[in-house]
Amino acid sequence: MKILIVKLSSIGDVVHTLPALAAIRHALPSAEISWAVEKSAAEILRGNRLIDHLIEIDTRSIRGGKVIEKILTEASRQLRELRKYEFDIALDFQGLLKSASIIKLARAEKRVGFSKQNLREPASRFLLNETVEVEQQTHIIRKNLTLAEKALHIPTPEKDYEFPIYTDAIHRAEAENIIEDAGENYALLNPAGGWTTKLWAAEKFGALADKLWEENNLVSIITTAPNEIDLAKKVLANSQSGKVRLAQPSLKGFYELAKRAKIYIGGDTAPTHLAVAAQTPVVGIFGPTEWWRNGSPRQNDICVERNDIGCRADCHRRACDNWICMTIEVETILRAAQKRLELASKI
Repeated sequence: MKILIVKLSSIGDVVHTLPALAAIRHALPSAEISWAVEKSAAEILRGNRLIDHLIEIDTRSIRGGKVIEKILTEASRQLRELRKYEFDIALDFQGLLKSASIIKLARAEKRVGFSKQNLREPASRFLLNETVEVEQQTHIIRKNLTLAEKALHIPTPEKDYEFPIYTDAIHRAEAENIIEDAGENYALLNPAGGWTTKLWAAEKFGALADKLWEENNLVSIITTAPNEIDLAKKVLANSQSGKVRLAQPSLKGFYELAKRAKIYIGGDTAPTHLAVAAQTPVVGIFGPTEWWRNGSPRQNDICVERNDIGCRADCHRRACDNWICMTIEVETILRAAQKRLELASKI
């Protein structure tokens, strides 16, 4: 059987689909599995031994603003790559018009995605020929597993999800170099996020780092992407202990770093989901998005969120004139961290 998985982006969404990949491979070991992903989110999948063909797509290269001949040439090239495998079934884990369009263009015999009520862009339903219904308020990992289960008629796990991420010696050395500077007793703090409304104040991360040192003897490693260095520097400027280190690891370098961290603290962003995949003890700080959907599926991980306000349900706003959901005190996050560290010590 030739199977196409379509999950284009973002990095966190790709991570949330990895348990479905693992379930498919375990149930159908002889299947030929391909995964179509945006180049910008492909790094976490490169070298994955469960995937036979990684098809990297660059939808930006075929958008407007360029010479039409170049757009058509690039679109034609990507289409040839997509069609050469002759898929029996394609699974749309994204639920968007562009992901459903890719499945349609791939000419798979069966094109399966979520039912209309579960789609981010319901119009994409018309490009599918089979749909799967998932209960509302289902965690995104469980939602993806349900699609794989019902589309392929395979068993999927209810817990203890597997996140197949493959690293190499370069990524392990990258993490080791950071640990040599910080020491083995460290916390990972990530102040970044794709949306402004997901951010907990960088100044508070600096104060939190001091508290983690004072009370737990933990050095805080502030991890950000290179283009977020100003945010990391703001955290450093608001720490007085001198026990803060800044790092901009690669995605897989971060994954290796997370494996050995005592705790990870951050918002709804890719590093948080990678920390979950690495089985790091996690404290998530969630505002406009929901922990029950995007957060850790593990029982001991902790979410800090404001449930005393009436504007968080189905929010998902990237800008807000009443942005109070992330006004959470340092002491509140610290208490959650202390509790998570305690739970980790009992395992």
